[in-house]
Amino acid sequence: MSFVKTPQELYQLSQKKYDFYSAEMVFTFWLTKPEIVERLVPPPLKPTGNPMVSAFIASYPRTSFGPPYNEAALFLFVQYQEVLGPYCLAMPVTNDMAMAGGREIFGFPKKIAQQIQLSQAGSKTLGFVERNGMRFFELEFTPNEQAVDENFKTLIKQSFAFHQETGAGTYLFKCFTAPDNQLFDYPPRLIRQYTVFRPKTIEWGAAQVKLTHSDCDPWDDIEVVNPLGAMRIVGDNTMLSGQVLAEADPMEFIPYAFNKWDW
Repeated sequence: MSFVKTPQELYQLSQKKYDFYSAEMVFTFWLTKPEIVERLVPPPLKPTGNPMVSAFIASYPRTSFGPPYNEAALFLFVQYQEVLGPYCLAMPVTNDMAMAGGREIFGFPKKIAQQIQLSQAGSKTLGFVERNGMRFFELEFTPNEQAVDENFKTLIKQSFAFHQETGAGTYLFKCFTAPDNQLFDYPPRLIRQYTVFRPKTIEWGAAQVKLTHSDCDPWDDIEVVNPLGAMRIVGDNTMLSGQVLAEADPMEFIPYAFNKWDW
């Protein structure tokens, strides 16, 4: 390997997908207060009227692009031009290359976490996320098929587009601060990135969630008003390319631009 890439290496780097093998992901879903979503969603995204939230903790034991790592994320469900989808508000990871790639290519709001763990305790799955010495997100997943409404299961399956090669979209904003520290290099770009989920195992159940305040990771801002259920999946995922949907007004977007930093 060199600082300067060969034509063959450039060709390999140009491949536009990233594979995850035997990925274990535990998702939990809840309703929060509508005013919380309205405060946190940057234009041109809009609230849907249904203040649904999702969070996950994931273990990626093998990938096509680097070493194993763990990840967590927090999403608000929003819409853009009446197309519904999750907006990624935060995404801690345990690997620096996963952080850099996700941030610089797609705009994922990734930050390095000291610990992100999933573990089994009998039939339960336990997970937590820790940064800067603060364990700010914890979950305990208990399998229970009857704990999740059938209509809600259908909604989640549709939104994840299981086994559909077009993938499920996530809304992101890609932006970088200008070198003179005055706003941005270019107007912030609204991105939609697509991921194909191919679960081999799907478990439905309930999750107990604990949100602890952290100044650097204020996940507890997203109050749990009504738990909707939880899902554990194990399978192979593929991250596909994304697309630029629109540009945000820099002055309107600047208050929302710091979820990749601890400032």
